[in-house]
Amino acid sequence: MSDEPDNLVLRYLRNIDGRLDRIERKLDELTIRISAVERDVAGMKADIAGLNVRLDNVSHRLDRIERRLDLTEATR
Repeated sequence: MSDEPDNLVLRYLRNIDGRLDRIERKLDELTIRISAVERDVAGMKADIAGLNVRLDNVSHRLDRIERRLDLTEATR
């Protein structure tokens, strides 16, 4: 009779161990996926920064063109 409770406890412990293994695998997968999302967001931020630089350059060029063609308003 003393063997039955030990086997029952061992069975529960193995079940818990299996569940923990599955949780660890899922956590590893989620960590990898989050890292990919972070890399993508960082890439988008870099792209936006580049677009802002280009837009600033276009704005400066447009201002220069307006001044050369005397298209600016007197209030500027």
